[in-house]
Amino acid sequence: MSKDASKIPVKGFMTKAIISIDAATGANVAAKMMEKAGVGSVIVTENKKPIGIVTERDFAVRIVAYAYPTHTKITQIMSSPIIHVTPNESVLDVADLMATKKIRKIPVIENDEAIGIITASDMLNLFTLLTEEDLKKIYSNFLIKIYDQNIVT
Repeated sequence: MSKDASKIPVKGFMTKAIISIDAATGANVAAKMMEKAGVGSVIVTENKKPIGIVTERDFAVRIVAYAYPTHTKITQIMSSPIIHVTPNESVLDVADLMATKKIRKIPVIENDEAIGIITASDMLNLFTLLTEEDLKKIYSNFLIKIYDQNIVT
């Protein structure tokens, strides 16, 4: 069954099982939590409000590449400010945001609380439901952005 992606809200495809950690947590503790839960990211919070995200790539690039000690505070390696969406944003807008920002995981935040995450894998699963017209829109928007970014004046 095909659906119009401009009308499908993120809340229908987001992953609701997320892990949040306090900003004072060490990177080694966060990595153990991610491994135990089998997830590729954690939301960093301060006073229970999301302030950043740490992904597996952040560990590779920031901990390993710069030889930070494993007990480094998670805030030192997190991506912040947090790029996020609301639960009612369309998956078409999320696909566009992922392409524009070159990110694969976007937290879904409502009332200053992380309620889920939408990943590139979630989006791939969704693409099986899209209309040909929606796929053309996504492709066209992506090509336009690539072209605009590479213009030399």
